[in-house]
Amino acid sequence: MIDESWIKACAANNQYRYSRHADRERQNDALSLADVEQALRSGRIIEQYPDTGRGESCLLVGFTDAGKPIHAVCGTLGEWLVIITVYIPTPPKFKNPYERG
Repeated sequence: MIDESWIKACAANNQYRYSRHADRERQNDALSLADVEQALRSGRIIEQYPDTGRGESCLLVGFTDAGKPIHAVCGTLGEWLVIITVYIPTPPKFKNPYERG
């Protein structure tokens, strides 16, 4: 299973990459690369997905230094962290950063 310490280590070592989809979604929500990195470094896993057809992944919630919540769906590619998608959690899908609507 993917764990928080591994995600944080990958973020600290710049050992992560964005999928094309994640980078588009990041830009759509006006999230900077620094915002996402801050969220990865402060993140907490709130859902684990053992196998979605492309391997295991998880949903992480983290916050920027300014307190903005960010969700990142994270997977693996060998020893690398892959950000599958990233977005700001909002209603009606989410009641708050930790709970689905």
